[in-house]
Amino acid sequence: MNWLGRTLEAEVGPVAHGGHCVSRVDGRVVFVRHALPGEVVLAEVTEDKGGSFCRADAVRVLKPAPERVEPPCPLAAPGACGGCDWQHATPEFQRELKARVVTEQLSRLAGIDLPVTVEALPGGPLGWRTRVRLVAGNGGRAGLRAHRSHDVVPVEECLIAVPGALDSVLSRRWRPGTELEVTADGDGRTHVRELSVVRGKRRAKQLTGGIAVQHAAGRDWKLDAHGFWQGHPAAADTFAQVVRDWADAPRDAVAWDLYSGVGLFASVLAEQVGPDGNVVAVESGRRAVSDGEAVLADLPQVHWRSGRVEHVLRDLKERPEVVVLDPPRSGAGREVVESIVEHRPARIVYVACDPAALARDLATFAGSGYRLERLRAFDAFPMTHHIECVALVVPR
Repeated sequence: MNWLGRTLEAEVGPVAHGGHCVSRVDGRVVFVRHALPGEVVLAEVTEDKGGSFCRADAVRVLKPAPERVEPPCPLAAPGACGGCDWQHATPEFQRELKARVVTEQLSRLAGIDLPVTVEALPGGPLGWRTRVRLVAGNGGRAGLRAHRSHDVVPVEECLIAVPGALDSVLSRRWRPGTELEVTADGDGRTHVRELSVVRGKRRAKQLTGGIAVQHAAGRDWKLDAHGFWQGHPAAADTFAQVVRDWADAPRDAVAWDLYSGVGLFASVLAEQVGPDGNVVAVESGRRAVSDGEAVLADLPQVHWRSGRVEHVLRDLKERPEVVVLDPPRSGAGREVVESIVEHRPARIVYVACDPAALARDLATFAGSGYRLERLRAFDAFPMTHHIECVALVVPR
């Protein structure tokens, strides 16, 4: 049975992780994008690999939800740009949908029943995105990928991007297939890097800028413009403040900052433990480590370890009072979590960009005698399905 291209009438059910809602038609699960819970829609099947489920786009709304609005961008539509998931919902309802997703993931994967509120960051739902990757289509115009596709959708502007950041890229033609990384930094400068394949080899060429300046946690940060930094202008400072409040590292203590990047959270921990304390910052990216060492040169209590977290942890012997970790979207994983709990820290602050990965790791913490004490969730990626959470984990 293959429903690809078929149009179904579907009553839309609950939101699911990934920017879609769940419906059931003739005994099969249909993941429907561009719909909202409670709606009745005509949905065109866009992907069907057989089995118990398929994917579809709502191409016509027969019974709209009261929270539905007209998307501000005409490309936030079926078959068009895949960058935004929820432009058709009010900002308030977007946060409600994300709260439901976090709640469901915690309950299903970690057995944690916790009411969740997703907090807005300053600035509103548009014009926030400081980091964008585009690709040139066959005609040479830069654009964004369609959802779950390599197809390029040319764009004249991106409404969620920082205003003006993409102008230099969108105003010219490029070799088809060229990827372009654009970063708008904290001083309003735009940095553009071209990624292309020449004679089978991937080549990166910096077109403008290269060293970004960001501002957070009371510091000016100079770093590789295309290295890791939060995409929302208010996110880094907001998360640093939550880490400061929850880590509460004692004076002269040992603390770890895992997946440290350039050391945003290490700087917060260093202030707390003082000059006689010890903050171990672990990061696999060598450029991030060198940038972090330069920015935090005035904090000799920060000691850098370059390497994969799971490898470096095998060599760390001194017990930390506090551990902060900010892993990639896949989460920390069992090996890292078990290495942390072997040292029995008093407090663990976990910064997570994926609620499913967070829930899986919280389940592993629970199996080793730790519990979730507090959680805050932030709408650091408005109009998309992505959510940022910060969790405080303590011994039971």
